[in-house]
Amino acid sequence: MTDYIPPLKDIMFNVHALSGLERVLGLNRFAEFDKDLVDQVVDEAGKFAADILSPLNIPGDRARPQVVDKGVISVPGFAEAYSQFVENGWQSLVVSPEYGGMGMPGVAGAAAAETWQAACLSFMLAPMLTSGAIHCIEAHGSESIRNTYLPNMTSGGWTGTMNLTEPQAGSDLSVVTTKAVPEGDHYRITGSKIFITWGDQDFSENIIHLVLARLPDAPEGVRGISLFLVPKFLLNADGSIGERNDVYTPSVEHKLGIHASPTCVMAFGEQEGAVGYLVGEENKGLACMFTMMNHARLGVGMQGLGISERAYQLARSYALDRKQGRAPGVKGSATIIHHPDIRRMLLVMKSQIEAMRAAAFYTAGMEDLWHYSDDEAEREAASTRVALLTPVIKAWLTEVAQELTSLGVQIQGGMGYVEETGAAQHMRDARILTIYEGTTGIQAIDFVGRKILADEGKAIGELIAEMRSLDGALAADERLADIRTALAAGIDQLESAADWLLEQGPLDPNAAGSASVNLLMLAGTVVGGWQMARAGIAVIKGAASDDAVFANAKLSTVRFYALHIMPRANGLAMAAMAGADAVMALDETQF
Repeated sequence: MTDYIPPLKDIMFNVHALSGLERVLGLNRFAEFDKDLVDQVVDEAGKFAADILSPLNIPGDRARPQVVDKGVISVPGFAEAYSQFVENGWQSLVVSPEYGGMGMPGVAGAAAAETWQAACLSFMLAPMLTSGAIHCIEAHGSESIRNTYLPNMTSGGWTGTMNLTEPQAGSDLSVVTTKAVPEGDHYRITGSKIFITWGDQDFSENIIHLVLARLPDAPEGVRGISLFLVPKFLLNADGSIGERNDVYTPSVEHKLGIHASPTCVMAFGEQEGAVGYLVGEENKGLACMFTMMNHARLGVGMQGLGISERAYQLARSYALDRKQGRAPGVKGSATIIHHPDIRRMLLVMKSQIEAMRAAAFYTAGMEDLWHYSDDEAEREAASTRVALLTPVIKAWLTEVAQELTSLGVQIQGGMGYVEETGAAQHMRDARILTIYEGTTGIQAIDFVGRKILADEGKAIGELIAEMRSLDGALAADERLADIRTALAAGIDQLESAADWLLEQGPLDPNAAGSASVNLLMLAGTVVGGWQMARAGIAVIKGAASDDAVFANAKLSTVRFYALHIMPRANGLAMAAMAGADAVMALDETQF
């Protein structure tokens, strides 16, 4: 089975029971929506994922985008699917009605996005980046820029990209050299960018590039970076498509995975210079771009969730069908799902996917409160929580995706290793997720530096206190005893590691860096356990009372997470608190 079937039962359980949707729908911004409408929208999104996007996944992997006359020709089927995506209005789902959007809660957008990302990750990179560009322009663009560009981007008629990296820069944006020279009401952009996802294609009327560049008198480093909007096609006075701008794609990269998504080299200003328009203030472009980057980081976390779910479905289907060996109680050759180790691997996948989903949807609900609550204190608390969890959602979900897509191959054995089954593609596609939009190491440094040390542990302390407050509800039912014990231990370990960082970080310049990834993964594991505990409580209280099979499976999966995944917290905490000495002990010549 290579098709994708959206797991709508668990998706909607998480939306209704764990994301805070009821509170979100109580906000004035979403007064016209109700739970039934959210259900209908997510159901239709799942159908689009299964019927339109999923059939593109394997053929897209086997094809390659082509560069012709410095432009990209997309793989077969993508243009037609994108046309339907636009026709259905999916790009506009969560965008403000001011620009033609539906204005639905981000929780609904996250649920829809999971199904689309799982169905065809390569395709969905284009709409995901367009969403981020819309978010950035809405936050930082002038009124003229917003009114000129956002309606067509909201419809999906125009797509958006993010242009940061250069050949010499990598993740160090302080050495960006692309230039922007003022010329009347615009700027002339010259330079080269690399690794630009969907930097060009043949299925949207225009492409709106957001580009980091330097003004002639800009200070050195990140303080001298500005952000510019550079359209593929310039606009006429009436807003219609005009002449071609001086921005082209000379080549695309040959990659391990996401083959159908063109990763472009972008050349700006090979002739007279590309026309660009300032977004935000001069020399403050990096702060503007971080609006898009943080939006994309949460989106990439959803990609990790989606690709893991798809890998799980394929592995489960194989395990239910493949006969090999004998098992107690089974006459003759048994399907391999009867073997304990196969079940262990499937439950490692299933339990972590459900924890990832819960954490991602919870964060989406917090983001809705941050942006739209009328209560200032609630907005501030939600903003702090989203900021704390963004690097966790990005890095933890994508790192776990490496494990789970690899297990998907392992469960299928030799057949998983050959391309025909599709399992290898999931593993290849997932590999980029821990790299782009900031590597795991970058997310971890952000987590320990800006999110823990910078506020002296206040935000993570508030999270720890909220997680602890669940203990009474867990104590009320013996079916939750294992998750109660495991969660309490995990919270203690997270608190100890955070306290260690707050004590040692100011004393040793290498302490934070050596602890960062382990501490972030510890936080992800414990937050996942917290969300699984909330799921167990919701089931006990009747959240899935209409489906006893689902409810029993959820409780069993919660218990498995407690017994098999939460123990990882202890090792991660010990490694985080081991100090920098062992990490820094070797001279560079000894590697």
